Amino acid sequence: MSKTVLGVIGGSGVYGIDGLEGARWERVRSPWGEASDELLFGRLHGVDMVFLPRHGRGHVHTPSSINYRANIDVMKRVGVTDIISVSACGSFREELAPGTFVLVDQFIDRTFAREKSFFGPGFVAHVSMAHPVCPRLVSALTKAAAQSGIKHVVGGTYLAMEGPQFSTLAESNLYRAWGCSVIGMTAMPEAKLAREAELPYAIVAMVTDYDCWHPGHDHVTVDQVVKILNGNADNARRLLKALAPLLGPQRSPSPLGIETTLDTALITSPDKRDAALVAKLDAVAGRVLKGA
Repeated sequence: MSKTVLGVIGGSGVYGIDGLEGARWERVRSPWGEASDELLFGRLHGVDMVFLPRHGRGHVHTPSSINYRANIDVMKRVGVTDIISVSACGSFREELAPGTFVLVDQFIDRTFAREKSFFGPGFVAHVSMAHPVCPRLVSALTKAAAQSGIKHVVGGTYLAMEGPQFSTLAESNLYRAWGCSVIGMTAMPEAKLAREAELPYAIVAMVTDYDCWHPGHDHVTVDQVVKILNGNADNARRLLKALAPLLGPQRSPSPLGIETTLDTALITSPDKRDAALVAKLDAVAGRVLKGA
């Protein structure tokens, strides 16, 4: 077993955890551009942790302007072994009331203005996204939520929209008809890029509102969302404090074999691969490229 280095991508209310030892902020460079912010390194219950404010401290990045590739690259570059995403979302189900944490297991990607892959012309790869979250992480999150007394639901589909505007009523009803559970703006391409980087990923979707389909919530406002979001932040911190000892400092591999995803994903012949792109993949795909 290897050492656990848990990466957490979320908002400002997530990384202010009491008991985080040796906390320090550090800027990490990436060949994919600037990450959202510096990384916060620390240790919690014997587990090394790395936090990244997804929108930057002070919330300066829109869902579309986030450099998702740089964010995942710097996590991989500093040795992160697993990623927990903590993200606000709207609910499509009456039973998923504001304040509920949904441990989703599927996604529908409706984003269109983002770079979605580390690979491209000159070096092609296709990874499987049939099962986009790691069941080992979901199991640990489920136990942590139960121990912490946090209202949570296991399973569900996250609809990723482009934003930054909220849904129209027609869109909201369409996504409900598709069987979606929650809607958000940041899980994609984050989850896809984590898979390309061979990093097990799970997401805690924190419900802030019912989206506009609900008769009592047909006009979602930022003030409403922020009020619930602030209330969710304390639960998110408690969840992570309970999660760390459950994962422990000694890491077990994902049952999906995510750590070796690229073994069957690379298509381009080694002699045809674009050298500049290969160089940028030194962290993301370094494991397989060393033997190429």
